[in-house]
Amino acid sequence: MKQYFTMSQAAGICAVNRTTMLRWVRSGKIEAYSTPGGHKRILSEVLKKWLEDNQMPFDINELQDKKTRILIVDDDRTVRMYLTKILKGVLIETETAADGFIAGKKIVQFRPDLVILDLSMPYMDGFEVCKTLKADHDTSEIKIIVLTGHATEENRKRAISAGADAFLKKPSSKNELLSCIEKTLMK
Repeated sequence: MKQYFTMSQAAGICAVNRTTMLRWVRSGKIEAYSTPGGHKRILSEVLKKWLEDNQMPFDINELQDKKTRILIVDDDRTVRMYLTKILKGVLIETETAADGFIAGKKIVQFRPDLVILDLSMPYMDGFEVCKTLKADHDTSEIKIIVLTGHATEENRKRAISAGADAFLKKPSSKNELLSCIEKTLMK
């Protein structure tokens, strides 16, 4: 069973929005802990007990081994296909978007836990996607890994300041990417 849930994941299980879930946590209705970065997490046993105590229907499968959702945003089709292939697994579900505008729509529909984001894209670049996600209360907890072929120190600083949680250069090895995903999701 998954050990903890983010506010967005717990909200999805309870069929409420993230703001309602956060309100329940702040008022003490649901016990949560804070990560060193200040993000709230709810232990799976706590959420299950709370659902049972409040006679809220839930699917036990939602609480067991919930798949990590990763949105891959890159205008290069080959990169999207490669990343989808290496991330495909029992506990990972992926979606892709070819630009920042489509990414915005996919984020609302797919509700990813993490976004792997290119910087140079048409319509809306990666910097703008980072700023938009982190500025919105409902998406601010989504983790962002920038994966770019333009890995300059200036772009790294700019991406981190826009809200990226990690920064990798293209190409990165499969092991390097998987390690970065694991570390980023644990923040």
